[in-house]
Amino acid sequence: MDASADLVRSATEHFDVLIVGAGLSGIGAAWHLQDKCPGKSYAIVEARAASGGTWDLFRYPGVRSDSDMYTLGYAFRPWKDAKAIADGPSILSYIREVAADSGIDRHIRYRHRAVAAAWSSDRACWTVEIEHGPQREKTTITCSFLWMCSGYYDYAAGYTPDFPGVGRFKGRIVHPQKWSEEIDYRGKKVVVIGSGATAVTLVPAMAIKAAHVTMLQRSPTYVVARPAEDALANRLRRWLPLRLAYALTRWKNVLLGMYFYRLCKRRPDRAKSLILKGVRELMGPDYDVGRHFTPRYDPWDQRLCLVPDADLFRAIRGGRVAVVTDEIESFTETGIRLKSSGELPADLIVTATGLVLQLLGGMTIAVDGTAVDPADTLSYKGMMYSDVPNFAVVTGYTNASWTLKADLVCEYVCRLLVHMDRNGLRQCTPRVDDPAMERLPWVDFSSGYIQRAIDKFPKQGARPPWRLHQNYALDLVGLRFGSVQDKAMVFSK
Repeated sequence: MDASADLVRSATEHFDVLIVGAGLSGIGAAWHLQDKCPGKSYAIVEARAASGGTWDLFRYPGVRSDSDMYTLGYAFRPWKDAKAIADGPSILSYIREVAADSGIDRHIRYRHRAVAAAWSSDRACWTVEIEHGPQREKTTITCSFLWMCSGYYDYAAGYTPDFPGVGRFKGRIVHPQKWSEEIDYRGKKVVVIGSGATAVTLVPAMAIKAAHVTMLQRSPTYVVARPAEDALANRLRRWLPLRLAYALTRWKNVLLGMYFYRLCKRRPDRAKSLILKGVRELMGPDYDVGRHFTPRYDPWDQRLCLVPDADLFRAIRGGRVAVVTDEIESFTETGIRLKSSGELPADLIVTATGLVLQLLGGMTIAVDGTAVDPADTLSYKGMMYSDVPNFAVVTGYTNASWTLKADLVCEYVCRLLVHMDRNGLRQCTPRVDDPAMERLPWVDFSSGYIQRAIDKFPKQGARPPWRLHQNYALDLVGLRFGSVQDKAMVFSK
């Protein structure tokens, strides 16, 4: 007897839809499901003890969004706060308010980790193996449709390179993903290793209490300053109904983001010049912008870093922060020895060196007794896997706010479910109609955290519906208004 039959035998509950993950995506998926498919039964399984996903996990100083909340917020729930670039606790409260107000929180099962899922075509259902509680007791849940909203970060640990001599350092070393409230950095010399979004968030926040903070980077990242508050959005809220003001601001920011991304791709030298001009205006003529803020790649080959109210630049100008661009030779007892510029003293070292990507929250999948390697599949419309029935994955944009794509995926999945119900269909399976079609990487992005894991992710094809758009306007047309029936989607009763 195959593994799926063993799992089915011990199943105790069945839902029309099982959502995995109670973060930004999972709460959004549940809202859309309740709104558009009110007759569907569902549950949310969450591996952690609380909702919020990334926004509950990350607790490091200054944690915030690197996207504006008019696009990172849900399309159906206006963001009301004055700050467009919001801090982590505010975002977490926003997510939990949506869950509480909609009754979604009553459907969440905490400390329930989905570890394996097996599809049976004969039964037209998934059987999901769950580990729950501190003892990881095993149970199973069956569902007609499995909806993965677990993001793509490994919550167990972030990425830290193997630094030479790290065991010699007498102070404390911490990765931001493992930050805890008992870490005391008041009056201490801090070195933050990294130049990405986490580093540029941590550095000015820690500089408020620390004696001094050094941002040590091997190479620079493009950094753009932006007001923490959206003045136009705040005015519109005073003049117009809340939902209309929110929608107008959302579209304004979407279009500006699309315009700038297109400029970066079509005229990278022009975009680079504009970004660096802004940095020079903030830092003054004597600062070495070329060394510390001029990357070796073009804008948007990797994600840009956003700093609200120029806080990083103000901290550097004020002398509380220094940026050092160099490579690490080794850790010492009292700090870090650099390859070309001496030693950096430190009491605390923060390794903001990246995240680890993990597909499906570490869950394995099988179809009719055969294990599925996601790397061997093609991504259908950026949300489903070829030859995997009744299965969807919410993944956001790399070049814009995550929720813009997540909302569209949720709308599409609900339209798909409604279509199946109306026509008495039980299975929907994307099938590749051209086996010879060229297979391309999941995303075209040179960031280290992407490149370290890209081989484990599904591929994309050379043309729709297998081609992944990083374009909200194209996705809006295709996912909100396009037909759920095409030659690649095979339905069955």
